[in-house]
Amino acid sequence: MSLAAAPSGFLSPTGVEIAFVLVGIATVGAALVTVSTKQLVHAALWLVVTLGGLAVEYLLLTAEFIAWVQVLIYVGSVVVLLLFGLMLTKAPIGRSPDADSGNRWAALVVAVASATTLVWVVVDAFRATWINLDGAVQGSTKVTGQILFQHWVLPFEALSVLLLAALVGAIVLSRRTDRKNGAR
Repeated sequence: MSLAAAPSGFLSPTGVEIAFVLVGIATVGAALVTVSTKQLVHAALWLVVTLGGLAVEYLLLTAEFIAWVQVLIYVGSVVVLLLFGLMLTKAPIGRSPDADSGNRWAALVVAVASATTLVWVVVDAFRATWINLDGAVQGSTKVTGQILFQHWVLPFEALSVLLLAALVGAIVLSRRTDRKNGAR
């Protein structure tokens, strides 16, 4: 069978699907660099690339509102908060010997187990759940707001408390007294 005679249908990808896969590969690559680099500032900057890739994925899925929320909240706020935390805690700018504890394999096992558990829980919890988008544009602000505030209020608020705790923790760590020098 020649390529010209191949039927179009389920297995023939469109340009958006090809772009989605390519951006996804680049995003996963940036995420791997984020967690494997030994320079904390570089890790934060690679996190910007990772989160930006996710925003592009949302755009390709025609969820423009979620894409802009991703850019504004995560790239604009969380990464800035992370960088301020690095500056306030006087983290080393260059290579950090403390960035590698020697427990990489244990951390990998815990990460894979956590990811597997998370995927299993989410798939099991939402196996029979369908979100009805009839009568509304997919990815619209109205539908997103209704879904967010009807079904996801508790996780949304838990995330805001977690971010607040991270900010307070960064401030406490930055104000710790240096015991060697006796100074702040």
